[in-house]
Amino acid sequence: MNTKSAARDFPVVCVGGSAGGLDAYIRLLQNLPADLGVAIVIVNHLRTVATMLPKILPNYTTMPVELITDDLVIEPNHVFIIPEKRDLHVLNGEFRLKPISKPRGWPDVITVFLRSLTENWDGKLIAVIVSGYDGDGASALCGIKEVGGITIAQKLDTASQPDMPESAIKTGYIDFVLAPESIAKEIARIARSI
Repeated sequence: MNTKSAARDFPVVCVGGSAGGLDAYIRLLQNLPADLGVAIVIVNHLRTVATMLPKILPNYTTMPVELITDDLVIEPNHVFIIPEKRDLHVLNGEFRLKPISKPRGWPDVITVFLRSLTENWDGKLIAVIVSGYDGDGASALCGIKEVGGITIAQKLDTASQPDMPESAIKTGYIDFVLAPESIAKEIARIARSI
């Protein structure tokens, strides 16, 4: 069996966030079935928090939670976490890590990863923007829509830092605005309809 072609037969869900994102990740994972057949990729642009997520999130899901390493194969029913100080790309069904392209100011790691997905992933894409400062991810949402992907923003009154979901909503490219628990239900509905 060719694992590289099989690796593209399932949806990738990119969950992008930063400040306040942990609460959203927990609430989403607690409500997401572990056998949906989707890969969850958490792209958190608070560098100091990212390294703790692989220790914290296994308490809220039965899916394996892994810190991404270079050439790691993207698999369904797994939660993948971006490491700190890295840009994340995808190629041939595997993750690729590169030095962060914007080391100062607000990082744009969510935008970088979403753009890589639109160029290099043949399966369904779901982009979720949750709590965080700045507007990382917003400028890549048009590309997600162009390749037939689904876009979701966290409902502003459920986000402790609404800047990121608000920036996403303002683009006009968001399909759903939902609380984290409802985001999980929508991801499940989409995954089951594919």
